[in-house]
Amino acid sequence: MSRFFNTTGPCDPGDHFMLPTEPRLPEVRPLIDKKLYFVLHAPRQSGKTTCFQALARRLTAEGKYVAIHASCERGQVAGSDFDRGVQAVLQVIVEESELLPEELRPEPIESFLKIGGEGRLGAYLKRWCQRARRPVVLFLDEIDSLVDDTLIAVLRQLREGYPARPGRFPVSVALIGMRDVRDYRAKVRPDSETLGTASPFNVKAESLTLACFTADEVAALYRQHTEETGQVFTDAALDRAFELTRGQPWLANALARQLVEKLVTDPARPIEAEHVDQAAEILIERRDTHLDSLIERLREARVERVISPILEGELVLGDSLDDDISYVKDLGLVDSSTGHLRIANPIYHEVIPRALAAMTQETIPYQTEWYLAADGRLTMDALLDGFFELWREHGEAMMASQPYQEVAFQLVVMSFLQRITNGGGSIHREYAIGRGRMDLCIHWPWANGVQREVLELKVWRDRQADPLQRGLEQLGRYLDSLGLDHGALLVFDRRQAAEPLAERSTISELEHDGRRIRLLRL
Repeated sequence: MSRFFNTTGPCDPGDHFMLPTEPRLPEVRPLIDKKLYFVLHAPRQSGKTTCFQALARRLTAEGKYVAIHASCERGQVAGSDFDRGVQAVLQVIVEESELLPEELRPEPIESFLKIGGEGRLGAYLKRWCQRARRPVVLFLDEIDSLVDDTLIAVLRQLREGYPARPGRFPVSVALIGMRDVRDYRAKVRPDSETLGTASPFNVKAESLTLACFTADEVAALYRQHTEETGQVFTDAALDRAFELTRGQPWLANALARQLVEKLVTDPARPIEAEHVDQAAEILIERRDTHLDSLIERLREARVERVISPILEGELVLGDSLDDDISYVKDLGLVDSSTGHLRIANPIYHEVIPRALAAMTQETIPYQTEWYLAADGRLTMDALLDGFFELWREHGEAMMASQPYQEVAFQLVVMSFLQRITNGGGSIHREYAIGRGRMDLCIHWPWANGVQREVLELKVWRDRQADPLQRGLEQLGRYLDSLGLDHGALLVFDRRQAAEPLAERSTISELEHDGRRIRLLRL
């Protein structure tokens, strides 16, 4: 069977197109050789398990160490029952060790069952290290799936055994999960016994992360398919794939799988940039498990506190948000590689507002056909009139139903536009971070090309001046960048002293620097 792009579980080089794993972990070998403990945290489906499974096999095969990779996920169901939780983790270690040569395996687990959960794991690891003919290396994956006393019991036993290495305890231990060690306290009840230290794992030497693929790595991954099938990705397609995914491993694989297995199945046909855009749109609409798991996180308060101002075009400020920002970075939803926080990649950039607006979108009874001219173009004046009518009648109820109240207005507008453009167009969103605005550009294909229509959304808050003039200037610059001479500015009055919605909502037309602007005050 030929290899394929994998989107479910760890990769196997015999079955899947994949990149060499160790170059993604350049710091790990030196840490192991120095007999150090460390943490590696990275978002889900970024390659952690694939990398450490391969490294464990390689370390053992080379003959210097005996290494195993074991998942702690089985211990999650134990909750604070640390005896059950520790036993679950230990059982996985035993099962994984069965793959080792006989002389490297630990002894049977039965003789350790009389030891309480607070010491069983440590005793077992000590006996194994004394028995093994090589230094033991232990990779504990999904460590942050453990909670409460189970997490404390595992971390404490690892910490207590640290001084006994290398002869009587694993020479190196890696804790692998989504979150950095500083966040482990969030997995413990406030009233639970602590580890008695400022850090829940103060023997760790480093806290590492697993970077996304570079543009060259995405190209190298896709070219493995070319080498085996002859199907070419054009340079423009490779560039577009990296631009849309920013190298997030699951997205890079999912995009390629959609391209070669669904969209362009004939190996004789090259894959072009427009195919990549089509594949991305399918992933966004389909919301596979990876994307759905991220969307579930959007409901968490600490995620909302970071994502909401980004959607609004505001800066994410406040010392109290440091932990929230770190957490949302660890989830892979945002990054700050450009110097300020932004949504991590254009696909997430599109998925997040669509997910937040999805329920409202489904309830809007308006149809695309109502706003199409005879030649297939969108009639923007009629569309804006339609939104204005909907807003005056249902705006308050729709606002109240939004999950992120700080950006409820923007979500209602996007719900309406997405409902209409689902008939064949698309919406391109720009969050102007620090400028207090959101720009929306509708792309609508018709017989003579692609129609583009721009809307800018501004919010008027207490202790702020009327944003009209600034909004006109910002909209003007955006229109100039697209070569357009018309657009729409929507200003939502959120001041406490604002008149009732039905009384203050107006729609008008004005000219600004030679441009025709539809102004909606809402």
